[in-house]
Amino acid sequence: MSMNANSDPVHAAIKRVIDEHPVVLFMKGEPSAPECGFSATIVSILNYLGIDFVGINVLKNPALGAGVKSFSDWPTVPQLYVRGEFVGGADIVREMFQSGELKSLLIERLLLDA
Repeated sequence: MSMNANSDPVHAAIKRVIDEHPVVLFMKGEPSAPECGFSATIVSILNYLGIDFVGINVLKNPALGAGVKSFSDWPTVPQLYVRGEFVGGADIVREMFQSGELKSLLIERLLLDA
């Protein structure tokens, strides 16, 4: 995670969002209408698991799209955060879902019932 969140207003805004919401997905499009297959994959997984999340459309703000990549030091969008920690992009989230690791992480971090 970026160490200059205080000096970069975009990084500060990203940090504020992930601090204020338990599950945040920086994505292309909106949760109700993803604009790429990778974003749609994570939305589908979170919906399947019954996880409430905030979707942030990076297409509305090019600075946000670039900023979230530098914030996480991860080159692609979508990006999933749980309790302020970067979980991964579409491939990682899909693999974690298929192995059961994602559900375990969400149960642990969000204190959900199994």
